[in-house]
Amino acid sequence: MIQYISRPFKWFFKLEAASGLVLLFAAIIALIVSNTDLNVYYKDILNTHFRLGIGKFAIDLSILHWINDVLMAIFFFLVTLEIKREFIQGELSNPKQALLPIIGAVGGMLIPALIYVGINYKDPVTLNGWAIPSATDIAFSLGVLSLLGKRIPLSLKVFLTALAIIDDLGAIIIIAFFYSGQVQFLYLVLMLLCIIVLLVFNKLNIRNFMPYLIVGIFLWEFTHASGIHATIAGVLLALTIPHKDNAKSHAHSLLIKLEHAISPYVAFGIMPIFAFANAGVSLAGISFSTLLNPVPLGIVCGLFIGKQIGVFLFSYVSIKLKFAEMPNNADWITLYGVGVLTGIGFTMSLFVGNLAFVESTQHLDGVKIGVLIGSLLSTIFGYMLILLSSKK
Repeated sequence: MIQYISRPFKWFFKLEAASGLVLLFAAIIALIVSNTDLNVYYKDILNTHFRLGIGKFAIDLSILHWINDVLMAIFFFLVTLEIKREFIQGELSNPKQALLPIIGAVGGMLIPALIYVGINYKDPVTLNGWAIPSATDIAFSLGVLSLLGKRIPLSLKVFLTALAIIDDLGAIIIIAFFYSGQVQFLYLVLMLLCIIVLLVFNKLNIRNFMPYLIVGIFLWEFTHASGIHATIAGVLLALTIPHKDNAKSHAHSLLIKLEHAISPYVAFGIMPIFAFANAGVSLAGISFSTLLNPVPLGIVCGLFIGKQIGVFLFSYVSIKLKFAEMPNNADWITLYGVGVLTGIGFTMSLFVGNLAFVESTQHLDGVKIGVLIGSLLSTIFGYMLILLSSKK
C-alpha cells in the first residue's frame, strides 16, 4: 500500500528536481541578457505582437502576453489537474493527513501578506502587491528538497507537495477575486455556457480530450474578454476533466493521462520560458538602499521571514493541539527547514507581481528583485539548515 501511494510522488520528485534546475538556468540567462547590450533585443522581442486567427476571429497579443496569458493558462490547467487528483485520491483525500499541509499553507499565505501590508500600508498603489510573497514555487522548492536525497524523509516531501498544491489553489482564488479587471456580463454568460457544455461532457464520461479542448479554447477567449484573468480558463477546464477514485479506472482516466502527458512540457518548456520572459531585470544602479524600497522590502521579508514563520508556527500549533500529526520520521528542525523552503516564490510570485502592477509597471523591477532575493535567501538557508541538522 505504501509503495502504491509513494510511487507517483517519487516520479514527481525526480521530475521537479530536474525542472527546478532548468528554471534556475532560464532565470540566470534572463538576468545576463538584461544586463548586456542584448537587453534591447530582449525587450523588443517580448513586446513584439503576434496575431493568430483570421479576421475578427484573430487573437493579437504581444509575445509576453502570449506567455503570461496563454502558456500560463496551460500551467494552471496542469496545477488544477494535480489539485483535483490529490483531493480525490491523494494525500488531500484523507482529512487527517490533509489537515497539516492545509493549516501550514494558510499560515504561509497569511503571515507574508500581513508583513507586506505592514510595510506598504501607506501607499495604496504598492499595497496592491500584498499577495506576491504568499506564493510558493512548487518546482524550485521540491527541486531543492530533492537534492537533499535520503536526508529528508518521504513524509516531508509529501507534506511540501501537498502544501505547495494548496498554496497554488490559494493563488488561483486570489487571482480570480483580486486581480481580475472589470467584468463584462455578456462574456461572463458565454463563459457559463462553455462550462455547462464541459460539465455535460464530464457527465457523459467522454474520455477523448478533443471536445474539451475545442470548448476550452472558446472558454479561454471569453474569459480573456470578460475581464477575468485568462489563466482562470485553464482552472475551469481542468475541473471538468473526468477522474474517478477507482484503482481499476486509473489506466482509463483522462485526468491521469493528461497530467502525465503535459507535465514534462510544462516543467521543461512553459515554466522556463515564463522564467526567461519575466525574471529579466537590469541591475544597473542597484544598491542596498534599493532593497529598502517598500515593494522589494515587503516581498523579501514576506518570502524569507513570513513564509517560514507562517508555515512552521501554524503547523506547530496544530500538532501541539493534536489537530494534526507530525509527518513520519520528521523532527521539528527538518519541519522548520521545509517551512523555510516554502519561501521560494519565484514563478508564482513573479506571475502575481505582473498582475498586481499591470497598471504600475514602474514597480515591476522592484518585484523581480524582491522575488529573486527572497527566493535565494530561502533556498540557501533552508537547504543548509536541513543539511546540517541531518548530519548530527
